[in-house]
Amino acid sequence: MSAVVLATVCAVVYGTADFFGGLATRRSRVLAVVVLAQTAGLALVTALLPFLPGALTIRGLAWGVAAGLSGTVGLVLFYRALATGVMSVVAPITATTSAALPVVFGLATGDRPEPMALGGVALALAAILLISRDSSPAAAGRGPVLAALAAGAGFGGFFVLLSQAPDDSGMWPLFGARLVSITVIALLALGTRRTLRPGPGALHIIVAAGSLDMVANVLFMLAQQRGMLSLVAVVVSLYPASTLLLARQVLGERLNTVQLVGIGCTLAAVALIAAS
Repeated sequence: MSAVVLATVCAVVYGTADFFGGLATRRSRVLAVVVLAQTAGLALVTALLPFLPGALTIRGLAWGVAAGLSGTVGLVLFYRALATGVMSVVAPITATTSAALPVVFGLATGDRPEPMALGGVALALAAILLISRDSSPAAAGRGPVLAALAAGAGFGGFFVLLSQAPDDSGMWPLFGARLVSITVIALLALGTRRTLRPGPGALHIIVAAGSLDMVANVLFMLAQQRGMLSLVAVVVSLYPASTLLLARQVLGERLNTVQLVGIGCTLAAVALIAAS
């Protein structure tokens, strides 16, 4: 039960971080937002290391670095897919793939959820598709679809690889993941001559986004240490629900009927998984 609670809170925090990240990208360039937000996250996890102690080992750091590389590739491909495709097609493909990969991995490596929990997983995957839909007509070519699939695999790989770090590693894998991610994105920005200077009034929003994202990563680490990856990752992947609700309350954006149904399915999926 504690794993489901942690995963649910993690999803809410991830969604809130994405909301702040979306606000920041309206005022600054994407690479600037990513690097500065992840730097804020690195500072936070560094400060948390004494309070969430763990053994600093090559193995733990290596899994963290691998997870960071996977997540960074996923992020770059996700933005590429958004730039060349349409969000109403790219977002659900990416989100569903990032949830499905840990489920498949977990089941293949010995996870055996109860039938009710598996029903919750299926409902959660449907909820992700529904939540990510908007009401505008959209079509996407093969390129953006393939990029979205690869981005989802990168994000799903981040969850899978982090889960392989030893349980006694504490937050060191997250430290390694964030350090390598910052390095890769900063080198990408340098190679493409993109500015990393935040836009006017954006820095505090970027810091909030990066700090919340790291809090969510910590919650994911704690949740997967206490429960099955195939269940935890699916609950965490329901994060778009909180992003949409914040957009509605803060920005006045409207949710269509399909998205409202998706949010209802989200609540039902969490209830099924928690009750198993």
